[in-house]
Amino acid sequence: MPKKKTYHHGDLKNALIKAGVEILAKDGVSGLSLRKVAARAGVSHAAPYAHFADKQSLIAAISTEGFRQLYEQVSVVVDEYKTNPSRQLIEVAWAYVQFALDDSDRFKVMFSGILEKEKDYPDFVAESHRSFQLVKTVVEANQAAGALRSGPPDLVALSAWSMIHGFIMLLLEGQISHTALEQRDLRGLVEFQLEQIMIRNGG
Repeated sequence: MPKKKTYHHGDLKNALIKAGVEILAKDGVSGLSLRKVAARAGVSHAAPYAHFADKQSLIAAISTEGFRQLYEQVSVVVDEYKTNPSRQLIEVAWAYVQFALDDSDRFKVMFSGILEKEKDYPDFVAESHRSFQLVKTVVEANQAAGALRSGPPDLVALSAWSMIHGFIMLLLEGQISHTALEQRDLRGLVEFQLEQIMIRNGG
């Protein structure tokens, strides 16, 4: 008889989240159910209910964990380049692109809008807000250094984030032309995007 999967404390929740990401990537939100998640994770149909009340709470957990991982990865870069704001901005943007490419299925879930009533999930709100605040901190450092134009930091951060996020979504959907990709590699294209909003020295 095949061995049943066994999980140590904490592993089951992560296994269910992973299964949820895989199902959402393949079948979309309409194809997601806790029963399907249980089957993919190799556990009983009742097992997911120990962690998730319904599929919306599972989606919230997927997104929350994604933002937590994003914050961890980006904060390392922020600390590494804290004495060089303009380089910090570029490296943070590149880290964001790499995060999206490394786990594109989860990334798409995080920004899909399929999570209803976000305020019902305070952990999700806190993690997503924490990530945006990190971007705002980077923007403030660049404004102080004269590398970005002045303006409300939250709005400037929104503009910078929108630019790179839009680039990522085009990239993930295969909508960036071969002509652009032939001119510069991905990192070069990211840097070019940021050059459009950064103030050159003496300019």
